Amino acid sequence: MNTLQNKALAVFEAMNQAQLHRIRELVTDDFVDHGAPPGGDAYVQVLTWVTQVLKIRYEIHNVFASGDRVAIRAVAYGVHDAANFGVEPTGKPYRMDTAHIFRSERGMLAEHWGVRAELPVLFQVGALTPPPLRELAKDHV
Repeated sequence: MNTLQNKALAVFEAMNQAQLHRIRELVTDDFVDHGAPPGGDAYVQVLTWVTQVLKIRYEIHNVFASGDRVAIRAVAYGVHDAANFGVEPTGKPYRMDTAHIFRSERGMLAEHWGVRAELPVLFQVGALTPPPLRELAKDHV
């Protein structure tokens, strides 16, 4: 594994171990998370919410790197203990597929894009009722 892959994986390790202070050592001062306010401190604040309020822990499945980019496919596991996804807390656990791309600059992580499969989470916590499989199949025939 290269240095970029190790730094990207270290972000997830820091989240899983509740050691978010380590993230400042991995990201540039002007780090951009395309799902959060700019800056490394804002990124740490968002991840604090993700880990402490949503109680998300990540399981890494794949890591790919090319040039100044690294992509990670991971599964996030959480517990719906806080109002989120537009529904009051249910206490139900959930599983969410995620994908993450990091860009590096001068040996540090400079940018992050994340994609989350949130619709299945809404089904898992009871915020939405999944359509019957028969109905789904009918629409694709």
